[in-house]
Amino acid sequence: MTERQQIVGLWRRGGTRVLATLVRVEGSSYRQPGARLLLGESGEYAGTISGGCLEGEVTRKASWKVREGAVLERYSTIFDDTDEIPFGLGCGGVVDLLLEPVETPECEALLAAMERSFSGEQATVVTWLPGEGRLLRRVVLGTDGEVIFASRDLSEKKLGCARDLVPGEAYEGRFVEKLLAPQRLFVLGAGDDARPLVTMATMMGWNVTVADGRAQLARSERFSGADRVVVLGGGGLRDLGIRAEDAVVIMTHSYEQDRALLAELLPVAPRYLGLLGARHRSSLLVSEAAEIAGLSVEECCQRIWAPIGLDLGGDGPEAIALAVMAEAHAMCMGKMGSSRRLTAEDVSRYVSEGRVSRYLQRQCAVDIAS
Repeated sequence: MTERQQIVGLWRRGGTRVLATLVRVEGSSYRQPGARLLLGESGEYAGTISGGCLEGEVTRKASWKVREGAVLERYSTIFDDTDEIPFGLGCGGVVDLLLEPVETPECEALLAAMERSFSGEQATVVTWLPGEGRLLRRVVLGTDGEVIFASRDLSEKKLGCARDLVPGEAYEGRFVEKLLAPQRLFVLGAGDDARPLVTMATMMGWNVTVADGRAQLARSERFSGADRVVVLGGGGLRDLGIRAEDAVVIMTHSYEQDRALLAELLPVAPRYLGLLGARHRSSLLVSEAAEIAGLSVEECCQRIWAPIGLDLGGDGPEAIALAVMAEAHAMCMGKMGSSRRLTAEDVSRYVSEGRVSRYLQRQCAVDIAS
């Protein structure tokens, strides 16, 4: 997502000439279909299409190749010492690149759709690839299938077929992609340990909101990369608009606040809901929040990630932020493997070991020893 922002930023500054899009991969490749490289007139560029082995070749020849319009070019990154110009050290694959001049209605429509995605307006883009006398054509569809842009010679039949295509699937002569909005992350807690987490999420291009009831901590100057910094009032999380597709991290270091936030979030069931704290503390929180929310402990354990973060090792706010961000990213990308999540049996065991009184004051409760 950060790459998309850089590409749109360069486009908006003006003076860009060619957009290169990776549309097909055969074998191994550093980047996947949808990766892009935007070239400027003065040699500047944004984005990447490989691990560095293709950028130089494309930069040198792209303007010449698109002098008569968009073209589809094939590049091999398989190392072959018989080639005069092997591309890099051999990623081991073959890639197809769509090269198109920026100053066309089709390219401008694509870049505009990329820009609108930052504000949450998702779109499906279907591109009919050029070749053998065929010109590049494109349609941009909204979330309800409405046509936002269509090349002038596209028939109603073509537009109807475009609506049935599945983003990410391979189609002969067509490239179909979905421009998603940035992943939203809500960091509930504005302590010093939240700052590296916000920084990392911002580097990933996520839309980040920091919220805390402590006005002295919830200040925008402490979280310069965040999209929003909010002081929570008596209304709780209602004004934040947290949805099921969002990621949320609870890290206030206050047992009472964590309990109230967790009880409010459990019915929402965010895509990722991480709870900072040791296993015993988190188990007590889950047991009480489950009762408040009217859910079983088992249901709650299926909806939260506690102890929070992948078990990467290390210590300190930066290491914890890395572990949390890695787990949240994996979950939001559908790549989550094994984890250290609590089970209902864990909660029962930890609850039986002691009461909550030890946590009824603000304190740091990082899960150092699990």
